Amino acid sequence: MSEEQNTRLHLTVEGNVQGVGFRYFIYELGNHFKLTGWVRNKINGNVEILAEGPRETLEAILGEAKKGPPMAQVVNVIVEWREPSNDLPPFTILPTDY
Repeated sequence: MSEEQNTRLHLTVEGNVQGVGFRYFIYELGNHFKLTGWVRNKINGNVEILAEGPRETLEAILGEAKKGPPMAQVVNVIVEWREPSNDLPPFTILPTDY
């Protein structure tokens, strides 16, 4: 995987996405695809995701985030594509952002 083909994806997932295993669902995908980045709950009830990796892989993460795990009810996903900065940790779950 070359650095040139990597990109950064920032998502804000809105809906019933906390308390339903959403963070762990995304965490498992991030680790499976060997991405860098993180997922965390927001105090407003949303889930925020920041990930870097190959665009094709991030498109798959985006598709899964739009569906979520079985108990989630995703209403909207705000998508931002960015240039990679290669400064993210191996994919992890961060504490809630207040």
